[in-house]
Amino acid sequence: MKLIRSESPRNRKFWRSNLTRLQGLFSAQGKGKTQTQIKAEPSVEQKAPVNHLAIIMDGNGRWATRRHLPRALGHKAGVEALKRVVECARDEHIPMLTVYVFSTENWNRPRTEVDGLMRLLWETLRLELARLHKEGVRLRHLGRLANLPPDVQRAINDSVELTKNNTVIDVNLCFNYGGRAELVDAVLQIVADGRDPDCINEDLISSYLYTRDLPDPEMVIRTAGEMRVSNFLLWQSAYSEYYATSTLWPDFGREDLLAALEDFQKRQRRFGGLSAS
Repeated sequence: MKLIRSESPRNRKFWRSNLTRLQGLFSAQGKGKTQTQIKAEPSVEQKAPVNHLAIIMDGNGRWATRRHLPRALGHKAGVEALKRVVECARDEHIPMLTVYVFSTENWNRPRTEVDGLMRLLWETLRLELARLHKEGVRLRHLGRLANLPPDVQRAINDSVELTKNNTVIDVNLCFNYGGRAELVDAVLQIVADGRDPDCINEDLISSYLYTRDLPDPEMVIRTAGEMRVSNFLLWQSAYSEYYATSTLWPDFGREDLLAALEDFQKRQRRFGGLSAS
């Protein structure tokens, strides 16, 4: 450890101050660790936070099946998990959260389940909107809106409009979303706008995505132990750090999120290059 020099090295306050610093470094809290290790292991709160976190919320159905409950109750439990995670993300000063709610492929599920998911989104927005607005949550919708039921479209549009000026945390709801569909929609619009092929580059394509003007996620969490991307943010997650947990989404909470964030801090993000070391 490098001590600060003093013009009066015999000054008792000088030695007492530095002795206190030494004692702090080798206190019981850091027992068995070197000074370098102590400095290398600050808490999540002391490190740079994740600015954009994306989550594939998987496992609602399995959660219900293991409890011999209808799948619909698993989806309702999933809503409660989302409320916990939004609160925790806000507490951890994560400014943006994107969650995979309903994919373009989920239309292939039984009609009763699809109808239940549409109704659940409508009910959740109606019941939670006032609270979310009061807490400074800004809601966005990412996905194809046009082929959703009219009442669901209105609920989404009303939520987005009411919360558009909120600044505490952005929550992007990927509902009727698919990464391939997003790219197809972007290409179709580029063609419709008559853009010069010589001007097409990554920046232009990004400007036509649902996520235009939004930063790419630094981290993608997937619950329920699955190891696939499931057509989620295919363009945006090109260099995201992936984190998989066996925890089913309805059981996912603060401790699980903090564990994921702690794991993220150990990653070396090289973006195709080499590490500094």
